[in-house]
Amino acid sequence: MDYSQLFNDIQDYFKDESWTVQMFAIVLVTLLIDWMQKRILRKLRVKSDKTKTFWDDALIESAGKPLSALIWLIGITFAAAIIFETVDPFRETGVIIILTWFLVRFVRRAEGYILEIRLQMGEPFDRTTVDVIAKLLRISIIIISSLVILQNSGYSISGVLAFGGIGGIVIGFAAKDLLANFFGGLMIYLDRPFEVGDWIRSPDREIEGTVEDIGWRLTRIRTFDKRPLYLPNAVFTSIAVENPSRMTNRRIYETIGLRYDDVGRMPGIIDDVKKMLREHPEIDVNQTMIVNFNEFAPSSLDFFVYTFTRTSDWVRFHEIKQDVMLKIMTIIEQRGAECAFPTSTIYMAGEN
Repeated sequence: MDYSQLFNDIQDYFKDESWTVQMFAIVLVTLLIDWMQKRILRKLRVKSDKTKTFWDDALIESAGKPLSALIWLIGITFAAAIIFETVDPFRETGVIIILTWFLVRFVRRAEGYILEIRLQMGEPFDRTTVDVIAKLLRISIIIISSLVILQNSGYSISGVLAFGGIGGIVIGFAAKDLLANFFGGLMIYLDRPFEVGDWIRSPDREIEGTVEDIGWRLTRIRTFDKRPLYLPNAVFTSIAVENPSRMTNRRIYETIGLRYDDVGRMPGIIDDVKKMLREHPEIDVNQTMIVNFNEFAPSSLDFFVYTFTRTSDWVRFHEIKQDVMLKIMTIIEQRGAECAFPTSTIYMAGEN
């Protein structure tokens, strides 16, 4: 067997088909680099978990998939450049897209870490502000990246912006509802009538529940029977919205009726109720407090109690109100009086 001839044939083959060897070598190197970066990131992730700051965690977690995509993009485009000549524009566009992907992932993870840490530490924070800043950052990143891609593709940004001004008028008429919802969401972020987690209701519409999410088009509210309610943001520009979550106190306003036979005991009962309210630890004595005889009702002598609790929590308020009402009943009984109930008195004419 002529080994020298075989060697020459193999050498000639690789000379003619050298592009296949080069492409195979590039793919092999790309695979090796990708494997190495995954191992490095895995070790960095272990070390970042031991640090107190969350920025390194967000950075490493955000870089994983985009970095792999970047390595393979560069490797494949270098391999394709062996055959094709116009590869550079695709590579540059791909790099911009991958960088945008990384930045969006980083903003989203940083937002999640900020919210998680604030909740764990029990620190007060404005969830709505964090949400809107994160959304504005993501939108800004996407818009800037799109403009860079257009400029890189040979389009004039100034021309695109000029066209956008004219096209914006046309789009504005065609999508006025969408724009109304967008600016409605912007007004919610600026005016802050409510935030995520607030309990809101509207006297103009059958809207009541807890705000779960404020988007650019819709606001999601969870009603008290646990049904999701999706409202276009433009609705909030034309209706009144109450925000009970921002109440400083809750009001107790009750009317109690005594029998007409207990008219002499009314002053002592009123004085005792006032004293009880002033000494009650859950009643805010700095707010308006009224206990007064109010009305000669058909079957009762009515006095009313008007006061405020220190708490604004709905469940706790009812517990305090129950305690106050029971103590009022005890005062009435201790004074030898009774609560009235509807009665009728019939006078019979005497026989002649």
